[in-house]
Amino acid sequence: MFRRNGTHCVATFAADEVRVLRKVASEVVGLLSEGFDHEDPVVERLFPDIYPEDPHNSAEFRRYTEGDLKTSKIDQAGAILAVLPGDGGGEVRLDGEEAEAWLRALNDARLAMGVRLEIKADTDLGEELDDAVLRDPTSSRVFQLSVYAYLGYLQESLLNALVQAR
Repeated sequence: MFRRNGTHCVATFAADEVRVLRKVASEVVGLLSEGFDHEDPVVERLFPDIYPEDPHNSAEFRRYTEGDLKTSKIDQAGAILAVLPGDGGGEVRLDGEEAEAWLRALNDARLAMGVRLEIKADTDLGEELDDAVLRDPTSSRVFQLSVYAYLGYLQESLLNALVQAR
């Protein structure tokens, strides 16, 4: 997927990939701007308590950092939206700063999807996907697990392209 080309990380996306990435990034932006709810497990995962045993200090820390962190996460998802090609697909060229923003945004999207899909550290994604396909190959869960796996692949390929420069 991503490859190194001089100082840039480059990938070519098909139309379906562009639509998926646009939807995922837009959902993260929406979650963090329109539907921001501290009770939402996804928000809890994206903004974990820094001091879980000390609610007062955790709330104080959140009060001073949450706004900037939320803005940063929205900007990172926006970095994906800003450089995606049109609906027909095409090439994406990311400089180092853009690539790092993409990595953080992809990570946030995977964390959010992982919470919604109830994926745990010990979940075997291949087995989970196989089971979902056997139950109902046309289910939304199969699609969501596939997107989750795709985002992981994309994140890994971008990280590998970044590392090649160093």
